[in-house]
Amino acid sequence: MTISVLIADDQAMVRAGFAALLDAQEGIRVAGQAANGAEAVTMAARLDPDVILMDVRMPELDGIEATRRILGPGYPAAHVPRILMLTTFDIDDYVYDALEAGASGFLLKDALPEELVHAVRVVAGGDALLAPSVTRRMIEQFAGRRPRARHTETALADLTDREREVLVLIGRGRSNTEIAGDLFIAEQTVKTHVGKILSKLGLRDRVHAVILAYDTGLVEPAS
Repeated sequence: MTISVLIADDQAMVRAGFAALLDAQEGIRVAGQAANGAEAVTMAARLDPDVILMDVRMPELDGIEATRRILGPGYPAAHVPRILMLTTFDIDDYVYDALEAGASGFLLKDALPEELVHAVRVVAGGDALLAPSVTRRMIEQFAGRRPRARHTETALADLTDREREVLVLIGRGRSNTEIAGDLFIAEQTVKTHVGKILSKLGLRDRVHAVILAYDTGLVEPAS
């Protein structure tokens, strides 16, 4: 299956560079390029990409608002794309808003080419990009700024004890392989647990599972 990608960035050279890199990869096709957030919203509806590389700061409509519109209810697309936010700085206040808007991951613009390709494949596969330390740090800082969610036990009531254990480890930024090692279970079993957690809690992906783990107090900042 070919992964279709929409690139949204106001810098033409950045768009061209990303497009050339991704189009050269097996199983990835750049479906279009947008110069601002407004174009990204329009083109996403028309092209129905699997992944959108979305710059945070763009004219006319920034990447955060574009993400909200694309992932909001009633958006006229065949399926919901995964959005990978592109940021210039490793600590960027806009990124916290991107988490709430539904972004599936973050990538620095100066990332290595192989990191960009890996990121596209990761989010296209339905996972969230949590591996880079910058993302874990952003999420932890984001969680520390938010008020603690109410009725936390209600939110977690449907989880089994094992699923709670897995959610805690997800919240700490552990990969499926690491979780399998920690709990002495098969990696496929971990994937099954993760899928059930996301389904039961109505979460888009692992990034939002991490946020909920902090919100509900299962994981504390800097734990």
